[in-house]
Amino acid sequence: MANFDLMRQLATESGGKIILLVMDGLGGLPLEVDGPTELEAAVTPNLDRLAREGSTGLSIPIARGIEPGSGPGHLALFGYDPLTYEIGRGALEAAGIGLEVRVGDVAARGNFCTVDENGVIVDRRAGRIPTEKGAEACATLQEIELPGVEMIVREVKEHRFVLLLRGEGLSPALMDTDPGKTGVAPFPARPVPEAADDPAAQHTAELVNEFLAQAREKLRGHHPANMVTLRGFATDPALPQFKDVYKLTAACVAVYPMYKGVSRLIGMDIIETTAHDEPLDEFNRVAATWDSHDFVFVHIKYTDSRGEDGKFDAKVAVIEQVDAALPALLDLNPDVLIVTGDHSTPAKLRSHSFHPVPTLIWAPATHMRDNVTGFGERQCMGGALGQFPATDLMPLALAHARRLKRFGA
Repeated sequence: MANFDLMRQLATESGGKIILLVMDGLGGLPLEVDGPTELEAAVTPNLDRLAREGSTGLSIPIARGIEPGSGPGHLALFGYDPLTYEIGRGALEAAGIGLEVRVGDVAARGNFCTVDENGVIVDRRAGRIPTEKGAEACATLQEIELPGVEMIVREVKEHRFVLLLRGEGLSPALMDTDPGKTGVAPFPARPVPEAADDPAAQHTAELVNEFLAQAREKLRGHHPANMVTLRGFATDPALPQFKDVYKLTAACVAVYPMYKGVSRLIGMDIIETTAHDEPLDEFNRVAATWDSHDFVFVHIKYTDSRGEDGKFDAKVAVIEQVDAALPALLDLNPDVLIVTGDHSTPAKLRSHSFHPVPTLIWAPATHMRDNVTGFGERQCMGGALGQFPATDLMPLALAHARRLKRFGA
């Protein structure tokens, strides 16, 4: 992992410029034995060229065998050990839409979902309703009143929203109400086992259950978004700041608020983009901010979304769109370009998975080519980087950008 004390000691203010391109959920699996993964099936002449000219490997977001969430996966890419710096999804979503999470607040990521007449979930994402429909449903939920606390409900994107509770004696130590599957009812809010006897956690669970009960009544006529689930209860994580650790002026180019959130929490500048989430739109925003930043993180969402929806060919198409737009980044002449994902999302599994993530580092002035000839999971198995912790990427990026002083005499 990135040793922050060591990074603060060795990082310099000068050196090369870095782009970190994260294709969310990039890794995949074959649909049939010996078949291609989504990345291997895609026609990617630009990524294949970078793999030939650079170094490749497979990154491990958390630990071997552990399925990562998006927040921990991105923290790892930024060099923050996700087992040390835990951030609940609620704080990420809230920060992503510019909602302040203060010490003592409790924020949760919400999903609008569809339940049947028995309260059983039949669609965890309410058909991915348009954002404007989510905003209407949030306005309805904002009518709920809870005793002794200020409550804020804000739309995020599509079926996602944020619930924030502000008041005395609150605790984020709650279990998710989202069961993570269809065919069952949402769970009630409950303290996590280690906080079972904590009065603050018990009080917060009672407030959340009152919110859920009122939400069920108020959303009855909002089909398909007729119920909600909550997960990732969190408060202000007080993270070390990116510029302090790495001496980089950093920017985030992302469409989805959660990824803006993790970037904002570590002190990156947020570069607003169009709502179209097209790779070229985002890459053009990188170009617009390139002169004023040393490091730009650019995020592509739909590789993950198509994997979660089980749409193998659609995920292939997104990868090909990214590849076709890649010259817009290469024209900026970055000293270091890293291409990876925060986790794997195989369409075959319709979910995040524990599988290592294809990763390449392209740094023409400082790297030595390996024998890999294309960018794909099986090719990366033989790459020079091997299998390595994702938290190693930032020190490698700084080293290739010649932004680290020598350690010792």
